[in-house]
Amino acid sequence: MSSDSYPAIREFCEYWRDMPMLQQTFSSLEESFLAGNDACIDAAKCLVEVACKIIVDELDAPELSLKPKGQNPAFGDWVSAAVRVLKLGDDRNSPFARLVSQHHKLTTTLGDLRNSAGPVSHGKDAFLERLSAYHRRSAVISADAIVAFLHQGYLETELNLVRTREPYERFTSKNELIDKWCAYSAVDIEEGLLRVEMALPEDAGIIILDVLPSQLLFQLDRPAYLEALNSSCSAESRRDISGVAS
Repeated sequence: MSSDSYPAIREFCEYWRDMPMLQQTFSSLEESFLAGNDACIDAAKCLVEVACKIIVDELDAPELSLKPKGQNPAFGDWVSAAVRVLKLGDDRNSPFARLVSQHHKLTTTLGDLRNSAGPVSHGKDAFLERLSAYHRRSAVISADAIVAFLHQGYLETELNLVRTREPYERFTSKNELIDKWCAYSAVDIEEGLLRVEMALPEDAGIIILDVLPSQLLFQLDRPAYLEALNSSCSAESRRDISGVAS
């Protein structure tokens, strides 16, 4: 078994490398697939579902939510929601819709096969083992095709910059445009609060931001935020001890 069987899944997981649940699911897929373990079938299906949830959470509009209802939405409901938020069309007769349907049936059928095989003769057992190897690969490849379709659709979507969880680094051209036309016009510090005034181009106005130390560190430098937190915890502990002693 080769990891070359799921390039789109690998690309998607690298793009969303800060998503813990996605990375955990991807690790399960890799380990079970490379080991020839049937658990990769379930991991492939789970990864498609997690990918759909990420895309839906990123693009869904709260005022007109397309998220599946209920406590435990079905696999197909999540895929359908992802297709709808991507505005790719939800034609149930489309080739993609049939691919999703067949992938769902494949993973379900293989699960039933594993559960019902039971003790068999050596010859039949060898046949099922070989059949399972081909089906493992088919399940992963079909999952990869679904993720490729969804990921490419996402990359071509105009994001809502007010709500997006994408990192600052993903918007290089937009960042450069703002830096070219906007500039700090005044900076002031009062009672531990940083106040920044930013002039918009062509006298369009001024944006005023009041920034707490914790906000600045959390947004710009997480290691520095952690260092400041540890230092503050130590100072708080020393103050408490000093208060008790006095």
